Amino acid sequence: MTIPDRAGLPARSPLLSPFPGDDVPLYTVGQVASMLDVQPAFLRRLDAHEVVRPSRSDGGQRRYTRHEVERVHAITGLMGDGLTLAGAQRILELQAEVDDLRRQIVDLTSGG
Repeated sequence: MTIPDRAGLPARSPLLSPFPGDDVPLYTVGQVASMLDVQPAFLRRLDAHEVVRPSRSDGGQRRYTRHEVERVHAITGLMGDGLTLAGAQRILELQAEVDDLRRQIVDLTSGG
């Protein structure tokens, strides 16, 4: 499978994309804190409560994936709406369950 280039350049394989995947741990605590306008201590708290589990660099620094940054963003939004950390975490868990059930429904209805 190739992806056509709209600028008329040769098609390229999606496996050779120059952009890293969403699960590559690229972002430092400082970068995530700056992107989301939160304190680094808040990110460490989320790690301590296992809301996100960032990877560690060889030097022991936390490294966040894009998915983890999006999860932190969702948590901060819910907490900004007045939920506790536990409440916000539970809502995200339930949303993930609903998404999984929807995928199962699609699989069952399209495979039958």
